[in-house]
Amino acid sequence: MRARVLACDFPTVTLDTSVAEAARLLAEQDLPGLIVVDEEGLPLSVLPGTQVLWLAVPGYCRDDPALARVVDEPHADRFLRSLAGRTVREALPKESRELPVTDPDATVLELAALMARTRSPLVAVVEDGRLIGAVTLQALMDWAVSA
Repeated sequence: MRARVLACDFPTVTLDTSVAEAARLLAEQDLPGLIVVDEEGLPLSVLPGTQVLWLAVPGYCRDDPALARVVDEPHADRFLRSLAGRTVREALPKESRELPVTDPDATVLELAALMARTRSPLVAVVEDGRLIGAVTLQALMDWAVSA
C-alpha cells in the first residue's frame, strides 16, 4: 500500500490563521492535527491538536497539573477562550522539527516510521511541488489492522 492510496484531502491553515479557527477545524472535522502551509500551498509544519491545547492551557497548569484542580469549573470550562487573537504561528513549537512530508510512493512502513520519528499524527503527501493530501494515523492504523 502506498501513500497515494491512503492520502485524503486535508484542510490547511497558514501561520496567520487564528488559533480559534484552527481549533474549530480540529473539532468540527475530528482531525488529529492540521497542515500549516506557505503562500504557495506547500507544507511548513504540522500543527497537532495537542499543541493547540498546549497554547490554551495556562502555563501554571502545564507546569503543575495538580493546580488545574483548584480552578473552579466555570473558569476551567472556558480555557479555550484564551486563544482569542492568537495565531497558528504562536501555537507552533519554537524549536524546528523534521517536517512529516513524503511523496506518493512511500510505503506504509515508511509512513509509520516517519510518523513515529516526527511524533506527528499525520503526514503531508507532496507530488510535483504541490500538496495532494495527507495520511492520518487513523487511516494508517485502520489499514494495518485490516490487512
